[in-house]
Amino acid sequence: MSATERIAAKLSQLTPRQIAHLEALADSFITGTSWWANPKSDFANDGFATEFGDLLLRHHNLSAEPISKDRFEYALIDVLNSLGHTAKKLPNGNPGEDMTVDNQRWSLKTQQNKDIKEAKIWISKFMELGKGAWTTVADVEALRERMFQHMTHYDRIFILRCFRPHADQFDYELVEIPKSLLLSSKQFPISIMENSRQNPKPARCEVSDADGLAFSLYFDGGTERKLQIQHLAKRNCLTHAKWNITVSA
Repeated sequence: MSATERIAAKLSQLTPRQIAHLEALADSFITGTSWWANPKSDFANDGFATEFGDLLLRHHNLSAEPISKDRFEYALIDVLNSLGHTAKKLPNGNPGEDMTVDNQRWSLKTQQNKDIKEAKIWISKFMELGKGAWTTVADVEALRERMFQHMTHYDRIFILRCFRPHADQFDYELVEIPKSLLLSSKQFPISIMENSRQNPKPARCEVSDADGLAFSLYFDGGTERKLQIQHLAKRNCLTHAKWNITVSA
């Protein structure tokens, strides 16, 4: 018996509502998603783009919200393992990598803010900064060193970005941020924002390249005390794949 025949034989056991869900999912798969895979990627080939796109379709068949970081991690692991890689998720709350892929340690981020900019990446919480001295430039430099130490726990950094050009459309892209780019901030000065009313006062490190601002480290002194990556120019990153999905509004 073929897979099609096995599915047909099971339909009589489903409720009308369950059948409606299956029909909507089938319609999504038939409509499909348009995608692009970068030939320069070392893993995002046509098979990866197709399978990950199908998982995005499954997600949006049930949700009108962008895929969460947790679901992104599991979807990525599922696709990579199906294509012959060895991918494993680390426990939630692990202070370093989120997953390992072929013995490489990957850190994963998502971006889905409403005012997302195509050419500029924003990571609202790159890492928590915790307690400790935060008054002088030297104090903040020590916090930056903590960032560098944090980055020794993973080899690659990826961010899945979601754009919402229309109510029924989701555009995703998987971008890799070079570790070397973030580490280059060590060569640039830190300034404390003395006019801020926050306590401790936030600080910033602006990193430039030949084309202008490459990115900013923003040491957020609010109640959460975290490090943000702001205005990161995508021109210095590698886009591995893109997907365009249309769903029922």
